[in-house]
Amino acid sequence: MRAICFYFQVHQPFRLRTYRFFDMGVDHYYYNDFQNKSIIQRIAQKCYLPANKVMLGLIHKHGKSFNIAYSISGLAMEQFEKYAPEVIKSFRQLAATGNVEFLTETYAHSLASLKSKEEFQRQVNHHSKKVEELFGVRPVTFRNTELIYSDEIGEMVAEMGYKTILTEGAKHILGWRSPNFVYRHPIHSDVKILLKNFQLSDDIAFRFSNRGWSEWPLTAEKFAGWLKAINKKQQLINLFIDYETFGEHQWKDSGIFEFLQAMPGKVMSETDFAFVKPMDLVKKYEPVDSIGVPNPISWADEERDLTAWLGNEMQDEACNKLYALENKVKNMDNKEIQKDWNYLQASDHFYYMCTKWFTDGDVHRYFNPYPSPYEAFINYMNVLSDFTIRVEGNGKPDDFEILKDKTMDIFDSAKEMAEDAAETTKKKAREAVGKIKAKAKQATDKAKSKAKEEWDGVKDYTLDDIAKMSNAKVKELIKSVDIDELAVALKDATDEVRNKVIPNLTKKAKDQFDKLESEVKKIKKSDIKAFKDKIENELKNIWK
Repeated sequence: MRAICFYFQVHQPFRLRTYRFFDMGVDHYYYNDFQNKSIIQRIAQKCYLPANKVMLGLIHKHGKSFNIAYSISGLAMEQFEKYAPEVIKSFRQLAATGNVEFLTETYAHSLASLKSKEEFQRQVNHHSKKVEELFGVRPVTFRNTELIYSDEIGEMVAEMGYKTILTEGAKHILGWRSPNFVYRHPIHSDVKILLKNFQLSDDIAFRFSNRGWSEWPLTAEKFAGWLKAINKKQQLINLFIDYETFGEHQWKDSGIFEFLQAMPGKVMSETDFAFVKPMDLVKKYEPVDSIGVPNPISWADEERDLTAWLGNEMQDEACNKLYALENKVKNMDNKEIQKDWNYLQASDHFYYMCTKWFTDGDVHRYFNPYPSPYEAFINYMNVLSDFTIRVEGNGKPDDFEILKDKTMDIFDSAKEMAEDAAETTKKKAREAVGKIKAKAKQATDKAKSKAKEEWDGVKDYTLDDIAKMSNAKVKELIKSVDIDELAVALKDATDEVRNKVIPNLTKKAKDQFDKLESEVKKIKKSDIKAFKDKIENELKNIWK
């Protein structure tokens, strides 16, 4: 039997409230409780609870042949405890079956792996303990925030004792190779790496309800057929998906839950695949090769890189200012400071500052509480300024005025940077529009040139061709010519042509036509020929 690794990411950040400059030193609470509560409870009802119910039913139906894996961020677990404890209960029911593996990651779903080895390891340990506390199992498999991975991150994970890592099967690291095998770290050969099959994963996560997709609708039978067609030598399929796909990104009425219910059974009955946990999968298969990832990758956007979080000056400034406080924060025995330190590290805050959404569409707007990345940046920097004041003052706001002056450079820098970034984006947009217009003009000119070449070869039309025209075309011809000229031109036309034209004349035009017909005999033959040529030339334009 070959294996499918069916893994889901579960994460929600603590979203920030609108925090203004004048709140600094006065109010140190940064979070939008109403928004956080309403989002968690809404997604619990639309996604987490119904999806968990389906998963539990599939486990009961298929037994040991159906296994799945979750990574639930520490911030999501905290919010479930606070706003939707029934979600924790439903995950515990899944954990009790033994068919579910819980993975570890950074507690805050943060970018710590890119900024601080010590903070990264602290968060992973914190997360692992939280998972064990809530679900009674100690994670043995690691997956980083948004599947961010590099050789260096792999080394840090190996030092912590984890032997299995999940990441993205990015084309630029695989080259000609397939993601449907187990790979290993280039130095730590005992660390096995599972790579997401982004084609099949994204068919479910992003394209499922897209009616413009050539494969819509996606059915369990069709998906099983795709798996059956995969070369038998390929060991496994890694389906790594945001759990919010079920019911939130893909709404219930899209049929996503029916697909989820039917797909595993259809796959297992018609193919040689079974659903296997990551921890068991790496015991079953040996790596076929090492995989080198010198620069960090992720599962975000087409680039599969870090630019969703650290792709512009605003993001870099905010992230660097935050992690500059690490040494002072870790030496502080202040629970509120430590809590805020975790919450402010959530990668979502930097994701909201991404300017790529101007071109990448709705992906960067989903769950985004800000109308623009610049407002996200300003709001975050206001919060960070107050947090800096508290850290510099060892958690005490007594010397607020002095400390506030020290953080003014952060606020001024944030404002200036947001303005510069906005202008840069506008400039790039103008340049892009200019290029699009230039390309459009080139395409139009090319089309006109081609049309002219084709038109030059079109046959000459005569009055006799009017008999073959539709009534609509005849009426179009009548509107485009002078009735006097038409009456003259039709003097020598066949009855078939005249019978096609005259019934299509308006009453006014008919009266004018009849009057001129009686006077045609007085017109020179040369004039008749001239009017006839003019009408025939107009025929060519009508047919064009």
